[in-house]
Amino acid sequence: MSIEIIIGLMIPFAGTALGSMMVFFMKNEINNNLQKVLTGFAAGVMVSASFWSLLLPAVQQAKENIGNTAMISCILGFCAGMIFLLLIDSFTPHMHLDETVEGPRAGLKKTTMLVLAVVIHNIPEGMAVGVLFAGWNQGNDMFSLSAAVSLAVGIAIQNFPEGAIISMPLNANGVSKTKACLQGIASGAVEPIAGFVTILLAALLIPLMPALLSFAAGAMIYVVVEELIPEMSEGTHTNKTTIAFMIGFSGMMLLDVVLG
Repeated sequence: MSIEIIIGLMIPFAGTALGSMMVFFMKNEINNNLQKVLTGFAAGVMVSASFWSLLLPAVQQAKENIGNTAMISCILGFCAGMIFLLLIDSFTPHMHLDETVEGPRAGLKKTTMLVLAVVIHNIPEGMAVGVLFAGWNQGNDMFSLSAAVSLAVGIAIQNFPEGAIISMPLNANGVSKTKACLQGIASGAVEPIAGFVTILLAALLIPLMPALLSFAAGAMIYVVVEELIPEMSEGTHTNKTTIAFMIGFSGMMLLDVVLG
């Protein structure tokens, strides 16, 4: 595996790590309004990345290799990605971002379950980055190193608040700053692992690359619909989160077009 791929797979993980380190610089929990704005931004980034970096290349490549039945493989891959995350979501004991837990240790229990939620989020993100790097590594003209890097950077940007959302509440509930930071960082470790596994599988399943791209897109969209949109739309004064979504979507689109 080349150094470019190794660095690329670590970029999103770096975003989570840097966000987790905010526990050393901020005294209180992250402001609820700021958290919602960051969630809206993250949702915009993921929707944009799903279309421009994953679905569009999947359809284009499928048309070249398969012809008129191209959309069938892309649709099946997209649906499989959503169903895959749905199954994980159903059978893994975690907490959605907008749920609450009551009791004397509610805060700590909530944050522990949020760690699992973030881990679930990171699986499709790592897969998405891995698929693009796999396509570039195989010499496919539809994929460029700059496009893979742009997706990795976009995901790293939206991973930053996720790290802070984990580490800061842990610290507020009695966990030391060092341990809280390490737990936040650990939540992002699944991302490069998922990317690495995807690259290994993609090397064996090159003809299914459009389906793999669509699968990653479907998984990412599931996270947006199931987790991020309910969180950003909760309560009042959601205009700011809508604007943040717009900025995230436009920024990722620009990043993909300029670098891709």
